[in-house]
Amino acid sequence: MKKMMRTGSLVLALVMLFMVTVAHADLLDDIREKGYIVIGTEGDWQPWTFHDENNELTGVDVEIGKAIAARLGVEAHFEETNWDAILQGVDSGRFDMACNGVGITPERQEKYTFSDPYLYTRKVLVVRSDNEDIKSFDDLNGKKTANTASSTYAQIAEEKGATVVGVDALADTIQLVLQGRVDATINSKETINDYLLVHPEVQLKVVAESEGNPVGYPVRKSEDTQTLIEAVNEALEQMRQSGELSEISTRFFNGLDLTANDEAE
Repeated sequence: MKKMMRTGSLVLALVMLFMVTVAHADLLDDIREKGYIVIGTEGDWQPWTFHDENNELTGVDVEIGKAIAARLGVEAHFEETNWDAILQGVDSGRFDMACNGVGITPERQEKYTFSDPYLYTRKVLVVRSDNEDIKSFDDLNGKKTANTASSTYAQIAEEKGATVVGVDALADTIQLVLQGRVDATINSKETINDYLLVHPEVQLKVVAESEGNPVGYPVRKSEDTQTLIEAVNEALEQMRQSGELSEISTRFFNGLDLTANDEAE
């Protein structure tokens, strides 16, 4: 009789544990319970995510990430790492979300659930000012480019026949081009524009431009992330309607509002 009671108690405890686990098998609930959302970002890719003159982390994605967190009722905790580790961190659960100008591609959509696009960007091909060999993306065949290995920029370079030299930061990319150790780089038009504005003396030029990918925020593709992505989309829509999204874009992109998909018009 006592053995049956012990067995029954054990079963009841397991059932209760299962119910608690199910009740908390939702990432948004967990985020609200702990009071903060963990966001992966680079911290050295201006104007998306960088440190200002006071060494404060800021940028388009940082400010939007903070605004989303506020609408979720939590704080934004940013963890800085290199690009290759950001999506890996989303995979492993180290980051709840990534805020780092992540382009939405079919390949990434197979692995991650993305928010609605919040910005629409362009890609540019950059070479040293004295380079007369490269005038288009097709001229990259047999050349070397500097790019982060898993980026859409690196993918384009490889598709065009270039050898990609891996880098972790924009500053490293620029130096490799200026030193002639690589022939070119592909990067965000907005990032390159910002760099040239800050460094007008730099011997670089843009030789070609193409449509970019719509940009969104990725989370793990899982049933427990659905309510989070819905809440993020709701926050982004509120920011779009209030004008806050446009204000952040124009503030960091030198007056440009990239929140509308002009390519669709």
